[in-house]
Amino acid sequence: MTRRIDIVEVGPRDGLQNDPGDLSTEQKLEFISRLEAAGVKRMESGSFVSPKAVPKMADSGDVFRGLDRSKATRHIALALNEKGVRRAIDAQADEINFVLVAGEGFGEKNQRMSPQQSADMLAQCAPLVHEANIPLSATISVAFGDPYTGEVDPKVVGNLAAQAQRAGVAEVGLGDTIGVATPWDVRRVIDEVRMQAPDVYLRLHFHDTRGAGLANVAAAVEAGIDVIDASCGGIGGCPFAPAATGNVATEDVVYMLERAGFETGLDLDKLIETAKWLETALGHPVSSSLSKAGGFPSS
Repeated sequence: MTRRIDIVEVGPRDGLQNDPGDLSTEQKLEFISRLEAAGVKRMESGSFVSPKAVPKMADSGDVFRGLDRSKATRHIALALNEKGVRRAIDAQADEINFVLVAGEGFGEKNQRMSPQQSADMLAQCAPLVHEANIPLSATISVAFGDPYTGEVDPKVVGNLAAQAQRAGVAEVGLGDTIGVATPWDVRRVIDEVRMQAPDVYLRLHFHDTRGAGLANVAAAVEAGIDVIDASCGGIGGCPFAPAATGNVATEDVVYMLERAGFETGLDLDKLIETAKWLETALGHPVSSSLSKAGGFPSS
């Protein structure tokens, strides 16, 4: 059987949160609808964080109210604290993704928390999510490097994953928030997390800031990872990570994986069309290679 790699589309949240262009709520819903038409079954559709800190996500409640719930897509809401979790529950999110932080400097800038404080906050919030009967995932940000304090010890990442496991989190994402990882870093951190948290399912999240995004995806897949975050058009970045550019582009990841014989269940042509639509909606070019070059030449 062909191995399947599932893509979690993060464009409507991580992709848009720091983009210089502004999409209206209606345009965000069209973006989401286009992604659903391309076969996306799981996506980050908004975040319930401070609108002052991340103003581009201020309409996430309206976005969730406007979703077409008849579709098979699971819509994920991101949260950092109890207030955000309660708002995500009220918005009837299909899944809540809680953010842990592996770096002291980034934690202070992004969440006003240390790594341990973010784990403690997850432990406080997890019962609320479980009681609401909503799937709970967690992403460990700056798992491969902190823009303010530098190197991150893989043991810190493993310890956070272990605490997430104890909080009842079934899936943990490892986030290369500032795009510093290499394929060898990817394997080292995965091995450490598997040792400390053997029961969690792993998802990997890469930014292509230094051009290693696709290589890192390949390294993760070779290490047995079956879930990858990606953003249509390669849009994205974090307001609290200097020079952090976009996520790996969904269409570029799909092209690479399907040429290698993996299944993704996504329609590459429709993803490319959506990336080109984004250029008009956002008012600037997107960074993905496939939006420029197209897929494999037809004979």
